[in-house]
Amino acid sequence: MPDTGLWFERKFEFAFSADLFPTLCVRLRGTPVRLEEMLRGWTRDLLIARNGEKWTIQEQAGHLLDLEELWSSRVDDFAEGKHHLSAADLQNRKTHEANHNTRQIEDILAEFRTARSQLVAKLESLDHSVIVHTLLHPRLRQPMRLVDHLFFVAEHDDHHLAKIWSALRT
Repeated sequence: MPDTGLWFERKFEFAFSADLFPTLCVRLRGTPVRLEEMLRGWTRDLLIARNGEKWTIQEQAGHLLDLEELWSSRVDDFAEGKHHLSAADLQNRKTHEANHNTRQIEDILAEFRTARSQLVAKLESLDHSVIVHTLLHPRLRQPMRLVDHLFFVAEHDDHHLAKIWSALRT
């Protein structure tokens, strides 16, 4: 299977309407379900099998969980009217140090579902003016509305789901 590419090489153009907000909330709410469906029935040995230096399937799933705190902080950044978004740990230390392969996949999936549900609930409680407020993304060095950030998160989800899908087929 071809590599799904490097996340940090992605470029983003946010030329869509803020009216996409409900669609993005639904897309984000659906990620845990898609992940659970994708991983159902696979053996633990396959989920924690290492392919060189790449993250295992279980580490990919754990990484999605690990970033929920950042995504939530960034929603708070918008709600609080800050000037820039909270910075990500570009070395992904949280994922590297989490030792996800020693955990049960069911626990990772349940925690991810809970965290993502909390994120979407936070989004649903926001005033409409927050959706179009613009903050600077620290790595991309480009302005983002909240709706742009949600697209970014959804794309990040799909990036890792595609990596998992590809790993399950090799």
